[in-house]
Amino acid sequence: LTVMGYDDAPGGHPEVELDNVRVPASNIVLGEGRGFELAQARLGPGRLHHCMRAIGLAEYAQELLITRSMTREVFGKPLAKESSVQHTIADNRLQIDQSRLLVLHCAAMIDKYGCGSRETRKLIAMIKIAIPKAACLVIDRAIQIHGGAGLHSDYPLAYAYAGCRALRIVDGPDEVHLRTVGREELRPYVERLAKKRSRL
Repeated sequence: LTVMGYDDAPGGHPEVELDNVRVPASNIVLGEGRGFELAQARLGPGRLHHCMRAIGLAEYAQELLITRSMTREVFGKPLAKESSVQHTIADNRLQIDQSRLLVLHCAAMIDKYGCGSRETRKLIAMIKIAIPKAACLVIDRAIQIHGGAGLHSDYPLAYAYAGCRALRIVDGPDEVHLRTVGREELRPYVERLAKKRSRL
């Protein structure tokens, strides 16, 4: 299947239909009914990897944006001399470095606690929301600085944008991860309120 018009062959995104499939008991991993648990164990590190790649794409888009702004002249001077372009470059740096720090923190927590702890699950959800959004923003700004060329296959920006935009859906859409973060943020308050009520 294509994603936003792009074909990621040879790996790509296949469509698989399972019809009347039975798994012998000897081939069941972890135990019956534990498939979701197994999938989640794989998804945590996979989400981290997706986010690291998205940061790399954002960094490359920033490099392309800066190069283009230094070489493209408008009204007799390079775009890079325009304060609005300098602000864009600065905002991109903030987005990229904030994303990198959040991912590094998440990776450190995974190393320390594994993917199953509440705090780690919350951080994985946070990076899955924040990093693709930030990368899309940086790449979109790079496309804007390139003008029509940014939409053309001469540059990798449109393809990079499509990939990062897809990350906001694959392995669980933003809304699912927002729910996870929201529930984990609410949890200590709900528990404190329950303790207060039990004392009354």
